[in-house]
Amino acid sequence: MLPVLMLCAVALVLLGGLSYQHLRANKLHRCDWNDLLTQLQAVPRAPVSEVATDYLNPQSNQLILEPIDVWEALGGIEGVRRMHHNADVLIALAAYAERWNFEEGVIVAERMRRDALQLRRATLQVSLRTSLRAGRVHLPFYLHETAVAYHLMTERLLALYKGSHAGLYPQLAEALS
Repeated sequence: MLPVLMLCAVALVLLGGLSYQHLRANKLHRCDWNDLLTQLQAVPRAPVSEVATDYLNPQSNQLILEPIDVWEALGGIEGVRRMHHNADVLIALAAYAERWNFEEGVIVAERMRRDALQLRRATLQVSLRTSLRAGRVHLPFYLHETAVAYHLMTERLLALYKGSHAGLYPQLAEALS
């Protein structure tokens, strides 16, 4: 009896989480451009880019950034939470671009959704490992994955706007700085 109750509880939690994500995404897709920009939380782009580039472009010395440097560059747990929050907003901004560039907008939004899945998985691991104080050995790897996914999302979005709506690009680039 107890395993069935546990399974039902886990299923309800998962269903609730999925429902929340769906409702939040629908709400964001109904927002206009300015509302979306105001929902972005500050995440310094240069340090995230540095961490992501270090991970994506290995050099002969692959220990350039120490784990504490990565943690500080990303802004600790608060920076990780901000990146997690911004993921849905970035996807909504890509979907907004579908209004004037449907073909490319759809592809970029889908790529960003896949990046967001990786980001959510990595930020969940970071949150769990820091709150439970367990698995500290793997924490730097999840921090790198968070930075890479967020970096790819912002770069994809900026490239989309630069190529298809240059008038909104400067505002977007400033909001993401």
